[in-house]
Amino acid sequence: MPRTTDRFLDIRRDPHSDELLARGGDLEAHSILQRAGFIAVVRLHETYHRAPAGLTQVDESRLATDAVGRLRAAGYHVDCDAAFDTEARPARYLALGASVTHLAKRLREATDTAEAADILTELTAPHDGILAGFEETLGALAEFFDGLGDASDPHTARRLRYLADEYVRVIHSDLAHTRERLADRHAPHAGRRACTEQVPDHEPERSVVCACPLPPRALPAPAPPPLGATRLRR
Repeated sequence: MPRTTDRFLDIRRDPHSDELLARGGDLEAHSILQRAGFIAVVRLHETYHRAPAGLTQVDESRLATDAVGRLRAAGYHVDCDAAFDTEARPARYLALGASVTHLAKRLREATDTAEAADILTELTAPHDGILAGFEETLGALAEFFDGLGDASDPHTARRLRYLADEYVRVIHSDLAHTRERLADRHAPHAGRRACTEQVPDHEPERSVVCACPLPPRALPAPAPPPLGATRLRR
């Protein structure tokens, strides 16, 4: 079987710069690295991770060792410097984002507008919905920057409040309106009818198992024109 490269990572000190770097992995691995304390470095052709600035080598080794254990516990193959090798496999807990992502799974399985509206309520509820909580979190982060002390911190605080006021509230309002339209609609989803597995009484064929229509067939893509052919102008 071909090697799935996004399940492999390297965590090593760069021999030239002596920086602690982590390379490879997919988005889940990147989330694990960042929860372990690494910082993402996004370049044009790759994303890798480095240790935060200002750590001692002892702290960096502790960070790298923790990341190796977490990644291996999640099933990743990690090559690392001998100093970072570990048999520890920390317990994995469901991340908060995963419970939000579960709403997408429920929406993909929803069979009518009422069900979709119920799911969307988790995003749009004005007191304890996800977007309300997100807006409040941005406000709390802005308050944190207000008193942090650097000259640029007040600007960061204003930017965070701008994001909450101009973007999150607009998204919240738009999705709340969408939720209300769904709640009023009372309609089954035309492409997601539940299969009853019942054969109609008038069906003469014994081989039929249910009355569900066949899924729509995708039309094949048109063949490319032959080399040297001219395209007609319409």
